[in-house]
Amino acid sequence: MKDAISQLIAQALDTLVQNEKLPAGNIPPIQVDRTRDKSHGDLASNVALTLAKAAGMPPRELAGLICASLPPSQVVQRTEIAGPGFINFFLSEDSGQAVVRRILEQGEAFGRNQSGEGRKVQVEFVSANPTGPLHVGHGRGAAVGDSLCRLLAATGWDVASEFYYNDAGAQIDNLTRSVQARCHGLGPDSPEWPEDGYRGDYIVDVARAYLAGETIDAEDRHVTGAGDPDNSDSIRDFAVAYLRREQDLDLKAFGVHFDCYFLESSLYSSGAVEAAVKLLVDNGHTYEKDGAMWLRTTDFGDDKDRVMRKSEGGYTYFLPDVAYHLNKWQRGFGRVINEQGADHHSTVTRVRAGLQALGEGIPEGWPDYVLHQMVTVMRDGEEVKLSKRAGSYVTLRDLIDEVGRDATRYFLVARGPSSQLTFDIDLALSQSNDNPVYYIQYAHARVCSILRKLEEQGDSWDQEAALQSLEQLTEEQEKSVLRQLDRYPEVVAHAATNSEPHQVANYLRELAGDFHTWYNAHKTLVDDKPLRDARLALSLAVRRVIANGLDLLGVSAPESM
Repeated sequence: MKDAISQLIAQALDTLVQNEKLPAGNIPPIQVDRTRDKSHGDLASNVALTLAKAAGMPPRELAGLICASLPPSQVVQRTEIAGPGFINFFLSEDSGQAVVRRILEQGEAFGRNQSGEGRKVQVEFVSANPTGPLHVGHGRGAAVGDSLCRLLAATGWDVASEFYYNDAGAQIDNLTRSVQARCHGLGPDSPEWPEDGYRGDYIVDVARAYLAGETIDAEDRHVTGAGDPDNSDSIRDFAVAYLRREQDLDLKAFGVHFDCYFLESSLYSSGAVEAAVKLLVDNGHTYEKDGAMWLRTTDFGDDKDRVMRKSEGGYTYFLPDVAYHLNKWQRGFGRVINEQGADHHSTVTRVRAGLQALGEGIPEGWPDYVLHQMVTVMRDGEEVKLSKRAGSYVTLRDLIDEVGRDATRYFLVARGPSSQLTFDIDLALSQSNDNPVYYIQYAHARVCSILRKLEEQGDSWDQEAALQSLEQLTEEQEKSVLRQLDRYPEVVAHAATNSEPHQVANYLRELAGDFHTWYNAHKTLVDDKPLRDARLALSLAVRRVIANGLDLLGVSAPESM
């Protein structure tokens, strides 16, 4: 509807230009917003204020000319000039009812658009070290990242999802020593236990499987345990494969799929890290100091220069990150979004600076980042901190097993990533209106129940006939539902543009609320057939939009509850 109003305004402006009431030239983008107070209309535009100076007249006078030049439309009932020159649009009842037809005709396509124009975008998310089970923070990254992929695909982007495995470096060494200690029968209480060893029970499972000679089928490798407790290289390969498989199984249980798994170790074996170093050196952005190699990241907006190669040898984490993102650019991803934990905040500027220093034509400010804050898990009013298997944190599998995939995904995506999130297990398990995912799914199931009841009564329903009866929808609660339905495409577009899938989650709760209010106030299967059919059509439209929206969040739409 906002697009329809924008087009009407554009036609009015063309008329004013032709009549020499406005100077010819570039017209700025026309902004149309929903009003907060329905007494001020349904939609409003500030176009008269933005063009008043160019027109050489007061905004209210220009607003009057625009209103008088609007072409006839069944969409707009009337207009009103408010304040310094805002134009308020009051929509006709027909315009609200028309959304039901669009929804039922478009089905799964309703709310989708092609604004991405098939352009390539890569979304990297989760990217957990293969050193233990996925924790709740990884779960939030998975829920946000996967929903973002779904949103981008729904708005016309060619989406590639990627998981970056940090399978090189000190943490993998630590994992190897921990498993090896368990193979030798040592525990965390032993004085010989590695100082930073991993203490969770999962290390026992890895060691037992390795000694038993089990074969691990991971995404890209098959590794068989050698059974030798002194072969650290074999233990390393087996442990990484074992934990990669476990993480993969958790993600599959969470309904998350990746198009590509990228190994940090491949950056070294392929020479990509050394190639990135050569580019930085050849471009004159490096220098030696205190036995270390530094990169002048301050030339590109960083607050201080960064060490690339440590004085004792070996590269810092910063350098493989630069090489990895150069690889993304070389693979043709003009847009990249990294969904990561807030602890990565300090790496954003330095990675972007390193990419600029490469001189490869990478745009400033590339890639984009979505950083999520920590998750606090609560039960019985107290924080849950430990998982026996992990040893020091709540795992994603803990939540899935306890409250189910749907509730876990919804709760982890329902707040903006930049906000800290409290995951209340008791609320997620409750079957009440206070539980948002239950509340939304129940609305979908309610419509399915109406259809079953109609069938049990032996009644038939014809969609096209129902669409001719939409003028029967005159109750205020019905108008509220219609207005919510009309918002859905706008919500999807805005959520995709701003990388904010929580907007869809919040919208669905509002739609479910309006639907439940209407359902409780007005019977659907009434004796008046035109009214019954109109209300059935509205109910089916609600069901379709809820199903479409839940799919963008990776949450199911049950037919009964």
